[in-house]
Amino acid sequence: MTRHVIVRTNRRPDPEAVAVLARAGVATAHEAMGRRGLTHPVLRPIYPGARIAGRAVTVLSQPGDNLMIHACIEQCGPGDILVVTTTSPSTDGMFGELFATQLAARGVLGLIIDAGVRDVADLTAMGFPVWSRAVSAQGTVKATPGSVNVPVVLAGAPVRPGDVIVADDDGVLVVPRSDAPQVAAASLAREEKEQAKREQFQAGVLGLDLYGMRETLARLGVTYVDEPADDAAPGTL
Repeated sequence: MTRHVIVRTNRRPDPEAVAVLARAGVATAHEAMGRRGLTHPVLRPIYPGARIAGRAVTVLSQPGDNLMIHACIEQCGPGDILVVTTTSPSTDGMFGELFATQLAARGVLGLIIDAGVRDVADLTAMGFPVWSRAVSAQGTVKATPGSVNVPVVLAGAPVRPGDVIVADDDGVLVVPRSDAPQVAAASLAREEKEQAKREQFQAGVLGLDLYGMRETLARLGVTYVDEPADDAAPGTL
């Protein structure tokens, strides 16, 4: 028989690392982490412009049943991000505005759900960020047990309670709690390098030259060919 549990835990990532990752965003942090931890791009924000990073509070639910979302809310607090997965694929609208109201009152930053969400207009108006697999008005029941704060797989990426979730318009990234300080430091270093490159590009330098790609083109056998000039000047008969 499957054991269903609600794990009460105070395990948290380093807050300074979380703050850095929130500023860096998904693309920078993903590169800084060696291009690991990215969820499948099926998870998309319900509105553009949101950017969050925080502690993962995980939920494993049965498809079409949001009982365990109700059960997990008291385990959430300021700076947390709710991560909801299901035991098999689902697009049912398991989460809506009333859930978001409860979570916002507890200081929760947002939701990542590998299933469906509804009340999108209301969620957008209240500024509660959600990344979901689908938008669907399909309702759910509250009848089947699941678990809270257990390891889950979120759109292909493993998540443990207390890991860092970083989410923005580029997608959703999972940073293991133990790796967060190192990934944050690498993100800062990457931002410094990118700023130096940005200044060179603004001055007119081409990436083709900055990255030494002319030599790469030559090695691959790519050559430049000048098109012959037209016999007649433009606009003449």
